[in-house]
Order: sequence, then structure tokens, then C-alpha cells
Amino acid sequence: MRFYQAPPQQFILALSKELKSHIAMPDWAFFVKTGNGRERPPTQSDWFFIRAAAVLRAVAINGPIGTQKLRTKFGNRKNNGFRPEHFAKAGGSVIREILQQLDKAGLTKQELKNIHKGRIVTPKGQSMMDKVAKQFITEKKDAAQ
Repeated sequence: MRFYQAPPQQFILALSKELKSHIAMPDWAFFVKTGNGRERPPTQSDWFFIRAAAVLRAVAINGPIGTQKLRTKFGNRKNNGFRPEHFAKAGGSVIREILQQLDKAGLTKQELKNIHKGRIVTPKGQSMMDKVAKQFITEKKDAAQ
């Protein structure tokens, strides 16, 4: 698997640009917070595609994986004022919408046969991720020579 070898931050940004042609940002995405632990909505205009790329990468690495595990993965620490901070899960509707759009695009599918139910990456999604990661691996080889 090539995408394991790519640097995660650069890979997710490149994958988000590729996903713009496969999925669409919902109308409510400009106003919604990404979780209970956040105080404001994201400031980046393409945050939905970046989150979708991160979700696709997480499904590829940890699949089969469901919404609740992804909520835990993308959660953060909630500021409780003068009280101690505690962990808060990410919002489920954002992750659910991303997974549904990735399913519709044919990049993921639901795995219901195994003991562990959840989403897995399809061969189409795997090839797209490998194609995006290939540019980082060739750059790494060129820099080493």
C-alpha cells in the first residue's frame, strides 16, 4: 500500500483536492461546528473536503470502521471554563454525511459480513489513494538521489 509511505498531512491535502470532483459540500457545512468540543465553525473554506480525505484515510487504515469510532478519532478536548477539560467526541452528522457521499461515489462500502461491521475502502477508492500517494513517493526518491 503506497499511501502508508506518504506524509499524512501532505497526502490528506492532495487527496482533498482529488475528492472535490467526487463529493459535494452540503449547504449547512458553512454554519456547522465539527463537534461539541469546538466553539466556532471551521475557518477554512474547503474544510469539508479535508475532513473527507482524513476520513477516507482512516477507513483505509482501520477498516472496517463505523461512525462512532471515527467520532472518537476526530474528537478533541472541550474547554469547560474554570473546570477541568474533558474529551468530547466529534459531531456525528458531519462524519455520517461524508461516509454516505463516499459510498455514493463508490470509494467506500459497508461491510456487514464480518464480525466487525463498518465501512471499508473499495478497489476504486484504493486506486485513487495510491495514485495520489504516488507523487509523494517519487518526490522522496528524487530527493534521496
